[in-house]
Amino acid sequence: MAWNDERVELLKKLWSEGLSASQIAARLGGVSRNAVIGKVHRLGLSGRATTSRMKSHRPRPRAAAPATAAQKRMAKPRFAQIGNPALRALYTPQAEPFVPVAEELDIPLKERRSIQTLTECSCRWPIGDPQQPDFHFCGKDKVQGLPYCEFHARRAFQPPQVKRRAPDTVEPAVPVIAAPAPAKENAGA
Repeated sequence: MAWNDERVELLKKLWSEGLSASQIAARLGGVSRNAVIGKVHRLGLSGRATTSRMKSHRPRPRAAAPATAAQKRMAKPRFAQIGNPALRALYTPQAEPFVPVAEELDIPLKERRSIQTLTECSCRWPIGDPQQPDFHFCGKDKVQGLPYCEFHARRAFQPPQVKRRAPDTVEPAVPVIAAPAPAKENAGA
């Protein structure tokens, strides 16, 4: 199909009315959507009228739904949702100080180790809040092959729990398959 003057004028008219390239291709007949787009580009047609679809789309105000109690509890300030999670506590004004979960060993001041004073044989269990001046490492002699002393190794490496099954469940029986008998050689063959 060749682009003659009549078809080019019709293309310009339909384009300025805001029809899509597919719609123009259908009206012209014998031309693809991509051919219409290419011709529009070569002609330098940029101004378009707004389509009915464009005119009808406008943001509608939504009625604000009342927040539930759960949503209010879960709401976080914007600064608490961005950045490094490990550093969020520094910027959160109502952050609570670190409280150890379990009882900790009481290590005398002269036996406490900082990161600079840890040796190859020292327990590397951190004690306290790293942002506080009294933060230190255990520093006791570590267990061979582990990074911690015996006390902290028990805390860090707990044995796996035995899986408990409900008493009413029955173990599936696994059939025992007998090994095949060895093949006998035929002496008469």
